[in-house]
Amino acid sequence: MELSDSSSHEYPSDVQILHHEGRVFYLVGTAHISQESVELVQRVIRQEQPDCVCLELDDKRYHSLSQKDSWQALDLKQILKKKQLATLFISMLMASYQKRLGGKMGVDPGAELLAAAQTAQELQIPVSLCDRDVRVTLRRAWKSTSLFRKGYLLTSLLASAFDKTEISEEKLSELRKKDVLEDLMEELGANLPELKKVLIDERDIYLSEKIKSSHGDRVVAVVGAGHLQGIKKQFSQDNREEIASISIIPPVSKSWKTIGWLIPCLILGSLVTIGVQKGSDVAGANLLFWILANGIPSAIGSVLALGHPLTTLAAFLAAPITSLTPVIGAGYVTAFVQVMLRPPVVGEFESAGRDVAKMSGWWKNKLLRVFLIFFLTGLGSAVGTWVGGYEIVKNLVT
Repeated sequence: MELSDSSSHEYPSDVQILHHEGRVFYLVGTAHISQESVELVQRVIRQEQPDCVCLELDDKRYHSLSQKDSWQALDLKQILKKKQLATLFISMLMASYQKRLGGKMGVDPGAELLAAAQTAQELQIPVSLCDRDVRVTLRRAWKSTSLFRKGYLLTSLLASAFDKTEISEEKLSELRKKDVLEDLMEELGANLPELKKVLIDERDIYLSEKIKSSHGDRVVAVVGAGHLQGIKKQFSQDNREEIASISIIPPVSKSWKTIGWLIPCLILGSLVTIGVQKGSDVAGANLLFWILANGIPSAIGSVLALGHPLTTLAAFLAAPITSLTPVIGAGYVTAFVQVMLRPPVVGEFESAGRDVAKMSGWWKNKLLRVFLIFFLTGLGSAVGTWVGGYEIVKNLVT
C-alpha cells in the first residue's frame, strides 16, 4: 500500500489518497455535524467519478438517516423482548449529543454521509455500507466494560446530555473540522481503554477490510475523521480473518453465568434449610420478608418514575421472582407493561433527543419514562435482592 499526496485535483488534508493492489482509494475524513464536510464529499465524488462510494454506515443507521420517519419502524415491544433497551438508551444519548451540537451549527448529524449517498445515486454510482452493525458495536462495548465502568460510561453520557455550557465561536469552528462523536469516545477511551478498543480500533479494522473488499478500481470512502488515521494504519494489513470474531456479540462468560445462578440457589437453599431446621413458620416469615424486600423498592421505583398503577403492581409482583433468575430482570418486565399500557406517541419519539436534556422531559416524554421505569425498578429490585438475601442468610446461620 502506498500513500499518495498527488491527485488531478487539489484537496485538503482531510482527503487521503491510498494506492493498494493497483486500485486507488480516496479516504474522506469528515465531521458528522459539519456543512464543510457535506460540501467536501460532494466535491470529491463529483470530481473523481469513482466506481463505488463507501460509507461509514450500517443498514440500520443508513435507514435512520435516509428515512425521516424511521421511528415508525421502532418496535419497543420487540426491543424489550430481545433485551436491547439499554443499547437503545445509549444509542439515543449519543445521538442526542450529536444532534444538540449539530443544531448549533445548522446541520443535521450525518448530513455528509447522506449527501454522499445522494450524490452517488444521482451519478448512478453504487453505494457500499461498510460499518459494523451498530447494535453489535454497542452491545460489544457494553459487554466489554466492568459493572463499575458501566456506571462511569452512563454518567459521562448523561452529563453530556445535560451539559448546558455555551460553545464559543472558536470552539464551533474547531468542532466543524472534527468528528465530535469520535472525539467524545476518545475522551472516554482515556479512562475506558476497552471501550475505545470496541468503538474505534475494531471498527478501524472492520471499515478498512470492507472498503478494500468494495468493487471497482477507484473508490471514495467517507468516514469520520476519528477513523482516518486508524484505517490508513490497517489498510496494508490483511485482517480478513478477524472480521468474523469482531462481528459477533460475545456470550456471557461461564463465571458470570455461575454467579448469576449462585445467588438464587443460595436464597432458595437457605429458605429450604430454614424450613427443615426451624419450621415452616420461620421459613414462611423469611419468604414474606424476601417478597416485601424486593417488591416494595421496585414498586417505589415505578412510583418515582410516574409509572402506570398496573406497572407499579407488576414491579411489586415481578421483582421477588425475577431476582431469583438471571434470565430476565424486573426492569424489562415493568418497561414492557408500561409500553403496553402507555405507549409513546409520535411526537415523543421525535422529541426524545431534546427532552433528554431536561429533567422534566424524563417524566413528560413517555419514551423517556419507559427508560426511567426500566432503571428505577431494576435498581429497586437489586437493592431488595441484597437486603432480602442478607436477612435470609443471617437467619440461617444464627
